[in-house]
Amino acid sequence: MRIHIGGDHAAYDLLGELVTFLEQEGHEVTNHGPHGYDAEDDYPVFVLRAAEAVAGDPESLGVVLGGSGNGEQMAANKVKGVRAALCYNEELARLAREHNNAQIISIGGRMNTVEEAQAMVRAFIETPFSGVERHSRRIAMVEAYESDGTIPPLP
Repeated sequence: MRIHIGGDHAAYDLLGELVTFLEQEGHEVTNHGPHGYDAEDDYPVFVLRAAEAVAGDPESLGVVLGGSGNGEQMAANKVKGVRAALCYNEELARLAREHNNAQIISIGGRMNTVEEAQAMVRAFIETPFSGVERHSRRIAMVEAYESDGTIPPLP
């Protein structure tokens, strides 16, 4: 699997640990940075590049990292066609893929241990989208809104 990863200073060490972990798991990893520690760096610089790469490569997945993962998820979700999910345990990571067909997992480096992050990333990568009609229908509604502003009719 091709994996695009990006983060910021708050998750710099975790980013390095996950790059090594993913490569050891046999994945092709593109590290969009940061490539050195800078306490003043800005997550959009790296996260948007990772999200753009995922959007441009539908067969890939992504991992974005920050202190909490919140800003990184928000930034990634600004990239057209991307569904990024903030996860803080394995169950959410699985559900993000199974129900929402998320392509990017966002993790808080200050919120999770390396081992927890590795388990979430593994669950995210290994879980396929279920393809269940109700989930596909809901994703299509969000995509229609993103594309042309269509809001689904009330029931």
